[in-house]
Amino acid sequence: MKIIACIPALYRIPLPVVLSDSPHGQVSHFELITVRIQTDVGIEGIGYTFTPGTGGSSVYALLRHDLGEQLIGFDPRQIEQLWERMWWHVHFVGRGGSVAFAISAIDIALWDIKGKVAVEPWWRLLGGHENRARAYAGGVDLDFTLDDLVAQGERFLSEGFRAIKMKVGRSNLNEDITRVKRMRELLGELPLLVDANMGWRVDEAIYAARKLAEHDVFWLEEPTIPDDVEGHARIAREGGLALATGENLHTIYEFQQMIARGGISFPAPDVATCGGVSAWLKIASLAEAHNLPVTSHGVHDLSVHLLAAVPNDSFLEVHMFGLEPYMKHSLIIEDGFAIAPDRPGHGVELDWERLDEHRIA
Repeated sequence: MKIIACIPALYRIPLPVVLSDSPHGQVSHFELITVRIQTDVGIEGIGYTFTPGTGGSSVYALLRHDLGEQLIGFDPRQIEQLWERMWWHVHFVGRGGSVAFAISAIDIALWDIKGKVAVEPWWRLLGGHENRARAYAGGVDLDFTLDDLVAQGERFLSEGFRAIKMKVGRSNLNEDITRVKRMRELLGELPLLVDANMGWRVDEAIYAARKLAEHDVFWLEEPTIPDDVEGHARIAREGGLALATGENLHTIYEFQQMIARGGISFPAPDVATCGGVSAWLKIASLAEAHNLPVTSHGVHDLSVHLLAAVPNDSFLEVHMFGLEPYMKHSLIIEDGFAIAPDRPGHGVELDWERLDEHRIA
């Protein structure tokens, strides 16, 4: 079996509701970058990554001009070889960033092919621990009114979720605390997670964590910038809350440093930005070796398989940047659990005709 084509595309997808968080402000669209890897035996693998609205053109350019040509003529099942080939081909300008996004999309497509060849769903192919993962609804809601925040929470509960994440990091911490207190009243004893999206300095995060801990917060995500590893370790020691982080870490080495310094309780690699399935599984194993659970960020239709495959899984984030209107099969949520599908590969089938309405490259 040989790869004969690697076809990327870039889309700008409108969100049904304008979303907001600390670093990105208001977000009305997200970018979807897809890649279709075709083989000489007619099996096609689909991979994709995303951005919160900017930077997608650089990922698309890497796929079209630099990485895709490195695959032609190779057996798509030799995934580790191809991963290393791509990594070193753009290493000087890469080691994370847009390169990690582009490699992720290709790696996902290669693993999709491998699952289709084996006629196995990812969750079983990659480990087969179980076919489901605990799920939380991830709100992107920093600027929602309190009434809108509560209404969103009520909708999440009605959809079968039994845990919710909300944004914090408003200019006035008292407003964050008021909103967290109201959500705690809504959820009762169900898990409430909060995400600051890097909005605080270390001293601010420690103070905020202590206040948030009074309301039984399950974890505090991204309290400060991902580059400050020692700062995360201080927040973990002094703040009184478990920390989750990882969506802005794009290599296994970044996770290794954060785990080694004690700056993380819940590693949260994003399969679409950390280097794909190959890298995600290694990060999950690294977490397991340090007696830590692993969680996810984004692309829940792919991540559900990964968490279902490993023994140290924690929550699956069901993200607001969803592709449900452009997919033939939606993620199934049952009493707080997301169910991994049994379709071969990742099982995601995109509606290309509908997506083409938003294609920009």
